Amino acid sequence: MLNELGHFALVLALGVALIQALIPLIGAQKGWVGWMAIAEPAASAQFLLIAFSFGALTWAFITSDFSLQLVFANSHTDKPMLYKISGVWGNHEGSMLLWVLILAGFGATAAWFGAALPARLRARVLSVQGLIGAAFLGFIVFTSNPFTRLVVAPFNGHDLNPLLQDPGLAFHPPFLYLGYVGLSMAFSFAVAALIEGRVDAAWARWVRPWTLAAWVFLTIGIALGSWWAYYELGWGGFWFWDPVENASFMPWLLAAALLHSAVVVEKRESMKSWTVLLAILAFGFSLIGTFIVRSGVITSVHSFAADPQRGIFILGILALFVGGALTLYAARASSMQGRGVFALSSRESALVLNNILLAVAALVVFVGTVWPLLAEMFWGRKLSVGAPFFDKAFTPFMLVLAIALPIGAIMPWKRASLSRAMRSLWPAAVLALAVVALAWAIGVNRSTTALVAAGLGSWLVFGALSELWLRAARTPARLARLPRADWGKAFAHGGLGITFIGIGLLTAWQSEDIRVAQVGVPFTISGYEITLDNVERVQGPNYASNTATMSVRRDGELVTILHPEKRFYPVQGMPTTEAAIDNGIWRDIYLVVGDPQDNGGWAVRTYIKPFANWIWAGALLMAFGGLLSLSDRRYRVAAGARKVAPLQATPAE
Repeated sequence: MLNELGHFALVLALGVALIQALIPLIGAQKGWVGWMAIAEPAASAQFLLIAFSFGALTWAFITSDFSLQLVFANSHTDKPMLYKISGVWGNHEGSMLLWVLILAGFGATAAWFGAALPARLRARVLSVQGLIGAAFLGFIVFTSNPFTRLVVAPFNGHDLNPLLQDPGLAFHPPFLYLGYVGLSMAFSFAVAALIEGRVDAAWARWVRPWTLAAWVFLTIGIALGSWWAYYELGWGGFWFWDPVENASFMPWLLAAALLHSAVVVEKRESMKSWTVLLAILAFGFSLIGTFIVRSGVITSVHSFAADPQRGIFILGILALFVGGALTLYAARASSMQGRGVFALSSRESALVLNNILLAVAALVVFVGTVWPLLAEMFWGRKLSVGAPFFDKAFTPFMLVLAIALPIGAIMPWKRASLSRAMRSLWPAAVLALAVVALAWAIGVNRSTTALVAAGLGSWLVFGALSELWLRAARTPARLARLPRADWGKAFAHGGLGITFIGIGLLTAWQSEDIRVAQVGVPFTISGYEITLDNVERVQGPNYASNTATMSVRRDGELVTILHPEKRFYPVQGMPTTEAAIDNGIWRDIYLVVGDPQDNGGWAVRTYIKPFANWIWAGALLMAFGGLLSLSDRRYRVAAGARKVAPLQATPAE
């Protein structure tokens, strides 16, 4: 009965979303206050209905209700409770339900806390959100119903993909969806502004918190996915340039550009049309990511579905919203003329450069991602675009961005002196060069990659600290009184620098050893002596495991004992590799055990990975900086925004 109610709530939510999409939009056009007022209760009702439906599906997974086809295909009675719950979104239908739940949640939040928004703008924003919700609810109801019943309920299920039975993957998709769907708010604000024909400083101030929240969630989601790939897949890497990884990275780059361009609109009322275009494209790339994951055009451990018909439906949604928004954008281009005038050497120019670099970097990633698909579709050629292309084509833009970021951040608005800015940053430059010298002295090799990464990463970190010092007028007592947004920007830029250092030094200095290890016979890698002590059979809750015990020593002293595993999930008939990692600030010792060999030994892979954890520490600092900025009252929706006269009621005809 609960499942039927959950299904009915979904259908009802579709009807409410259509009401939310149409009636407030007409009311805003006609000036009918009563019709516009429907937007808020409709947004709340849509969210509550979808939340009930999602709760019903979650309960079916918790109770192992195998009368639902989705539960049967993605759960098992012996599965740990965390993975029963994460199994709700570890599949196509359930993940789409989470998608629309988050979408409705953002719309409801705008309804609850958007009282300071002008009535017409609020109604139009919520109408666009309702239209997006209606499209995806229709997609779920007509093509991806999570409540499909089985005629005869089986006694047990097929279990979830073992690779997804991991804490990192339990939390990675929700954060990504919060980022993907959060960009829908920037899109809705952009379309609402285009309908009104007005983009000004107040609009930029309203759109920035939503964009910043989406960027923070994307940062956390991407970092969790990278961390999961690092320790779970057993190949020792953190980024593969997989099409699905790229699908989340492209909106992240465009959201970062949108954040910076919105600052120019707010402060100087320039770059209006570009900022609106970025808001459209950022959400458009989120929809492209949804298409890539669910259309079956690529094969990946990250993909949820392989149904071309569903892909066509999503492609239609993409064409409707992005195509419609771009058409409206072209029609309204003349109404978005910038007012501010600025010199070539100014903060505005630095932010323009920032936007160009981020947008072109996103374009490079997009071309590398879709080119194999286009080559196969139009020329029948199977191509592979991998890390070498992305490293060579993408990295130069990031290097220029890292050089320019600290300089642009301390430049004044409208007109600046480049030489004066550089004089303010000379201590940061000296410290960065000192770090380069240190990397040269202690490096296991004189890699150019390591030196450049150490230098640019340090330049970003010390540049962010220098900016704080200058904003406090070189007075330590004033540092604590700086706005949270200033601290947040410093943490975000410094976190990017730390990630630069981690990626560069890990890539340049890591060591790898692959061998057949005999029990009790030590081997050496990068000064560490590693011994395979034994391998024993261990029975887990829903898997069997060959668990190794491996001791690591340095200079005769025991460093750690690690237990890598090779698991086998009998229900899925699938093996997985569970790496054992001794994490440290300066290095990780990374061990993987494979299959037994004919000579009695075991296949063992060993990695020594310097500065690996700096990658995710930097990402967390970036996310923390974003959250710190969000907590600044100046960044809240309509905080300090221009007041507008109350809308006079117009009787509905």
